[in-house]
Amino acid sequence: MYAQMVKTDSARVKTLDEMDPIERAFQERIDAGQKIEPKEWMPEGYRKTLMRQISQHAHSEIVGQLPEGNWITRAPTLERKAILLAKVQDEAGHGLYLYCAAETLGITRDEMYEQLHSGKAKYSSIFNYPTLSWADIGAIGWLVDGAAIMNQVPLQRCSYGPYARAMVRICKEESFHQRQGFDILMKMVKGTPAQKEMVQDALNRWWWPSLMMFGPSDDASVHSAQSMSWKIKQNSNDELRQKFVDQTVPQAEYLGLTVPDPDLKWNEEKGGYDFGEPDWTEFFAVIAGNGPCNAERLGARQKAWNDGAWFRDGLVAHAEKMTSRRASQRTAAE
Repeated sequence: MYAQMVKTDSARVKTLDEMDPIERAFQERIDAGQKIEPKEWMPEGYRKTLMRQISQHAHSEIVGQLPEGNWITRAPTLERKAILLAKVQDEAGHGLYLYCAAETLGITRDEMYEQLHSGKAKYSSIFNYPTLSWADIGAIGWLVDGAAIMNQVPLQRCSYGPYARAMVRICKEESFHQRQGFDILMKMVKGTPAQKEMVQDALNRWWWPSLMMFGPSDDASVHSAQSMSWKIKQNSNDELRQKFVDQTVPQAEYLGLTVPDPDLKWNEEKGGYDFGEPDWTEFFAVIAGNGPCNAERLGARQKAWNDGAWFRDGLVAHAEKMTSRRASQRTAAE
């Protein structure tokens, strides 16, 4: 998932006895695994949490086009260019699906855009890092999309119907994105020593930011408990991070790469890897807007919005003209 630090407006999770009858009935539906639909009653905290999470997810898909779009014209072959172009187009589609899902909660598309462009709304910290080489495009597909899939597959079981249904297609396309990223790296590690060194450098730079994608450790994630009680979120941050490491380390070994973590080792007792702690100071700095590319990413989105004003104005003028024309035709027919 491309959403981090999503607030729930709840200091703690209420027990059923503490809830009023309508809220208790809602929670019992959640506990029974039923989907909540847009026109049904929901607690305001549930609605606001979903609004924040889905809009942040959508923003991340849109901003996430920028690091890869930068390499479309520099892809090494025509085939790679076509694949990357299709991948970036997929991300745009994911953003649109998610904006539509968020709109069912009572927020408009323009409100979400304004929140993004003003800096009020966040997007995933991972997209505030630069893509310095073609190997970075492979690393994004393998690691970033791999971490996203780890987060997003459980969202297909999210308690809010529109969000869960949007994730079905998104997860299928993200699986393709991960495979194409791994394929890029597979080709490069079989190439020249310089190419393999380029892949190792990309892994060194993207490994820790990828682990940060799951959000802070559970003891520092104050809103996770409520999101999990509402079944917006299915797994804790640490559970998903552990699963990602356990899946990805063998893939790195298959590529002949070294994961840049001196604390990484197999733990036979738990059946998984022990690994080091990400630099959470860096994470919070990037979230606060002080990452390597925060200003560049937000500036690009603001410029795209401003440059497209003439087109939006034209669409509105055309719609108003057609509405006026139809009204005149109805009056003449009467």
